Parts: sequence; structure tokens; C-alpha cells
Amino acid sequence: MRHLLVDEDSAGQRLDNFLFRELKGVPKTHIYRIIRSGEVRRNKGRISADDRVQAGDVLRIPPIRLSERAAEKAVLSVPGRDFPVIHEDDAFLALDKPAGVAVHGGSGVSFGVIEQLRRARPDARFLELVHRLDRETSGLLLIAKKKSALKSLQDQFRERETGKTYLALVRGRWPSRLKVLDQPLHKYLLPDGERRVRVVDADHPDAMRAVTLVAVRTYLPAPASLEVACPQGMSLLEVTIKTGRTHQIRVHLSHAGHPIVGDDKYGDFELNRLMAKAGLRRMFLHAWRLRLTHPISGQPMELHSELPVELRSWSGA
Repeated sequence: MRHLLVDEDSAGQRLDNFLFRELKGVPKTHIYRIIRSGEVRRNKGRISADDRVQAGDVLRIPPIRLSERAAEKAVLSVPGRDFPVIHEDDAFLALDKPAGVAVHGGSGVSFGVIEQLRRARPDARFLELVHRLDRETSGLLLIAKKKSALKSLQDQFRERETGKTYLALVRGRWPSRLKVLDQPLHKYLLPDGERRVRVVDADHPDAMRAVTLVAVRTYLPAPASLEVACPQGMSLLEVTIKTGRTHQIRVHLSHAGHPIVGDDKYGDFELNRLMAKAGLRRMFLHAWRLRLTHPISGQPMELHSELPVELRSWSGA
């Protein structure tokens, strides 16, 4: 049995990200398994993968046997990959993540952006995810290159000091008067263990407040082949999240009656089928703009990721 003490530099990190760094060579699927089973304890109590650790926390880790050869094999099995870089300096880099790529391994995925980036940059002393994007979401993703930058940037996300705006194409004509979605969310598991999120009442015991701001960029008519499934056309939205809940944008927009085109969890499945036949085979959700304060200079920054080519033709641009 091991006991890990969380230091000041690691305060505020998600448990899974903290353990990925501390348990080098241990498959992420195994880390998630021991968390879900309750074998990982914080201060003698249960803890979830997305809970954030704090300085002074004591984490109890069950015995994990992994030979050096197995650990080395796990690392070597990850293919190195460079991703388009939007910004890079000594503190952090901003990548343009493509859709279909997980940000890290786990939950049935052997590796993701962070593992491939570390493999592609073997001389980098420190590379850690600042935040996450859903696998099917493209766009801006921040990677810290220093512990101090990681803590500063994660503090900004946690304190809601960043401005994260996405572009989303939804079914139907979004009402221009509907600008604020302030509806609590609840995470739950399907019988097969897959994670889902739904809107719940504020008095629900597991309700998490979630606030989403919506602005209409443009209305688009549906192509002739989609008119039956989408008679009111589509709306391209700028969506800014004030809280960072799992699947927040997808659930809020779907609950409002305007699901994101191509969303395979909360979307309109018949429309998705027709859209795939028409050429759009992914969810139209893109992390477009990020406003933040530079973790070292303290200067305000605004980063942009342009729509990828497979979405551009559906944006009215």
C-alpha cells in the first residue's frame, strides 16, 4: 500500500491527472479501475476521478505490480505525434486538437494527445494537460510546460477567470432572446458503465450548477435533403461556458430543444444519419476562442482556433 502526499504545486489538479503523472507506466485503464472501485482513498474517504486534490491531501494507493519492462513497453507503444500549435512559449502551448482524438488515455482509449505529445517531445521536462475537451470536440487545448504555469492556469479555470467560447451548429432556429442557460446538471452512468449527464432541479442532491451563455452568429437554411428532419434550418451559435461541467454545452443545448448536429449522445439521431450521408460525419462543436491571463507575464491573451475544413462548409462562411 502506498500513500501519496499532495504538494502545493499539484493542488487543484483532477485526481486522474495527478495519478497519471505519479504512477508512470501504469495503464490509465487500470488507474480508472482502482478509482471507480474505491481502492484509491483521500484522507480515508472515497474520491472520484474528476475530484480535485488539495495540498496536504493524503492519497492511499493499492499495491500495483508493473515490471519495468511492462512500463517501458507501455510508453514505447504510444506513437509520437505533433499537433498544430496555435501558441507556444516557455510557460505553455496551445494546440489545435482535431476531433476524434482523446486528450488522454483511459476509459477504453490507450493513449491521447498528452501521451503522443510527450512521445514526440522526449526532451520536454514537463508537459501536463491544463483542461480537457471531449474526444469529438475540436479546437483549443492548453498544455502546461511548467508546474507554476499549470497551477496558475488551472486556478484561472477553476475561478472562472477564463473566457471559453465554442462554435456549435444546432438543429432549428435558436430564439435570439434565449441568451442564458442556468440549469443544474447531474452525472450518472448507464447500465453498461457509460457516462451521461442530464438537467435536474436545483434541489437534486447531486445537482451541479452550470451556466452557459448563447449568442446567435447566423441562421442557415437546411439543404433540400435535410428539410424534413430540419424544417426550421439550423443555427450557428457562439457558446460561452461560465462553468466547466462534463458535456455541459451538449446537454444544455439539447435540453433547450436544439441539439448539436452530429452529437451521438444527446442529439437528433435521424438528423445525424442524414448529415453523415450529406458529408458531415462528426459533431459540430469547436473550441474557438479562449481568453486568459498569461501565467508568467500577467498580460491578457486571446487565442483563436479557426474552424477545421470539415466544418467550414457547414458554417455559412
